[in-house]
Amino acid sequence: MVGSIKRLFSKGLFSSSTKTVPVVGALPQHIAIIMDGNGRWARNRFLPRVAGHQRGVEVVRDVVKKCVQQDIQYLTLFAFSSENWRRPAEEVSFLMRLFMQALKREVVKLHENNIRLVLIGDRSRFTPELIHAIEAAETLMADNTGLTLTIAANYGGRWDVLQAMNQLIKTEPTNNKVFEEEDLMPFLSMHYAPEPDLFIRTGGEKRISNFILWQLAYTELYFTDTLWPDFDDVSFDEAIRSYQQRERRFGRTSAQIAEI
Repeated sequence: MVGSIKRLFSKGLFSSSTKTVPVVGALPQHIAIIMDGNGRWARNRFLPRVAGHQRGVEVVRDVVKKCVQQDIQYLTLFAFSSENWRRPAEEVSFLMRLFMQALKREVVKLHENNIRLVLIGDRSRFTPELIHAIEAAETLMADNTGLTLTIAANYGGRWDVLQAMNQLIKTEPTNNKVFEEEDLMPFLSMHYAPEPDLFIRTGGEKRISNFILWQLAYTELYFTDTLWPDFDDVSFDEAIRSYQQRERRFGRTSAQIAEI
């Protein structure tokens, strides 16, 4: 598996924005989202926090549909961070159950729409039942060729880099070797996807909160005060328009961009 991934790198199908200049289109090829604000949305309506998470799942469905309609190839959603275990035990338990329910309910629809599902993150703290459901869903949709939907659960950007480095060292003992980006990248959780073009965070916070740190090096960042349960088609289109107004230079000058 590792060998095949490295061959893909050598053919140029995967690249780093710090090594090469990616092709930029009018629409982002890959969107990554931190879905923030579920709890506040519920509190504002005098509802339990779990009501916000339930509504948030509905918004996920709508955003997936928008990406399919606009032929966006990759959508990555931060569902549960490695730091979220610090939340109240009852909320964590509910989130795990909601995740399980969503998998069971949505897998068939996703598969029928040619969507590929991938989960990234440390699965060691999940129940055997949840791990089995994840693996079954990934296997079912592994050969689909439409939108790649990545769910980051029990994921942290620093964890990702560390686990990748540990895997690399196991595969290729250092012997004083100086590793390059190309050596590490096949072991990162998102080795199968291009780096995100657009990062969206809802809920008003302006930080990336340990989310795909390596991959966001040259991603355009978009922050909105809109809470995730209120993130509708208009909100999505506003984020896209903001992206389209950016000048993506990747280290070049504006004059160089104008000559392209």
